[in-house]
Amino acid sequence: MPQFLDKPVFAAVRELSSELGVRAFVIGGYVRDCLLGRPSGDIDIVVEGSGIDFAKALGSKHGCNVSYFKNFGTAMLHFRGDEIEFVGARRESYRRESRKPIVENGTLEDDQKRRDFTINALALSLCDADYGALVDPFGGVRDLASGLIRTPLDPDTTYSDDPLRMLRAVRFAAKLSTPDLEFKIVPESVESMRRMADRLSILSVERVAEELEKMLVTPRPSMAFRLLDECGLLDRILPELAALKGVETVDGRGHKDNFAHTLAVLDNVAAASDSLPLRWAALLHDIGKAACKRYDPALGWTFHGHDVVGSKMVPGIFNRLRLSIDDGKFVKKMVWLHMRPIALASDEVTDSAVRRLLFDAGDDIDSLMTLCNADITSKNPAKVARIRSNFELVKQKLVAVEEKDRIRNFKNPITGEYVMEVYGIPPCRQIGELKEAVKEAILEGIIGNNFQEADTYMRLRAPEFGLNEK
Repeated sequence: MPQFLDKPVFAAVRELSSELGVRAFVIGGYVRDCLLGRPSGDIDIVVEGSGIDFAKALGSKHGCNVSYFKNFGTAMLHFRGDEIEFVGARRESYRRESRKPIVENGTLEDDQKRRDFTINALALSLCDADYGALVDPFGGVRDLASGLIRTPLDPDTTYSDDPLRMLRAVRFAAKLSTPDLEFKIVPESVESMRRMADRLSILSVERVAEELEKMLVTPRPSMAFRLLDECGLLDRILPELAALKGVETVDGRGHKDNFAHTLAVLDNVAAASDSLPLRWAALLHDIGKAACKRYDPALGWTFHGHDVVGSKMVPGIFNRLRLSIDDGKFVKKMVWLHMRPIALASDEVTDSAVRRLLFDAGDDIDSLMTLCNADITSKNPAKVARIRSNFELVKQKLVAVEEKDRIRNFKNPITGEYVMEVYGIPPCRQIGELKEAVKEAILEGIIGNNFQEADTYMRLRAPEFGLNEK
């Protein structure tokens, strides 16, 4: 398929391959994406011999710097705007307790057998004799056309050897799916993943987290998390999310499936924002509901306090997966606040409530409003229309109050140092109490957000805290 080989590097590899008498092939993601009509900058070239020596020879011939990693047998070079990785064809075997392979030199056929999926085992020849010929020993083209994720070898062997491939199967299904073709993991592979789920224990949490974040940035991330559940992997990675599954009924009254709702919110956020932390917030926004679920004969099912409980769970999840601390703080805040705009949309919107929301959200208010808008998933059109109408009122109020009161990223006009100076006192509890009284007065709209009114109010309230001017 020469039409896929128009990059300058391929002609250069063809020429060097002929000179050295070494067979070379472009393999994997680049071939897959070309066949799918997708752009791809992921160029991997496998040579039957030393990938490092071949890359060095190519770099020397064309004046390119080569980075190589002897322990992995790989080399990287930049060639006229493209980044290319070279590796020698190899066969692999594994010890049960490790996903690190025992590597031996091999042929292209050996190398294709060690690939994770048939669609990633496709290769195009860069040899002079059959330049552009497709090498597809496992029916990868057929599986691409049918939208199937299938392992080249027995799936038990593939997943046991490297259990990260189970997560990659889910990720590729979600990543490659389009409105016209949804990729599916073949049934025998799903069954194998259920059998092999305990093999995830040998993976580092960093690799698991990396795959999760790649799933989250796919166009429709809900698909990945449904597949994780279907394949028996979700409760081993995010048991807090798995705990949201299902509907319980008492006296004929049930609640909505919070897992399905969460995934609907996640897709809504994905359609509105590329922000990875905000997608994490969508995934975890109702994480506290399993712990807070109660049945009240008068009210039905309730989840009171799930926002607070969920926000307290977020740091543990982020620490366990060794995710970004800053992202974790943002997600915690979003989970804590996600009910507030919806509550405002259901009631009369007061300036005081809006000020408090702006104060608590700060610069993250726009992200919070995106999350809350995505959280409207009712199947009742009239209810959705009513909430969205009120939600627009909340947004208008946010703009108006922010312009008038400058509450976002609020800083108290009264500082502790100023209180100590005015009243001639050392640091003490009363200073914090007086500052809190001033802050509350501003948020309630009793005084304006400026030093003059705050100072007057401070002096008025100070005697209540036992403070008198010098």
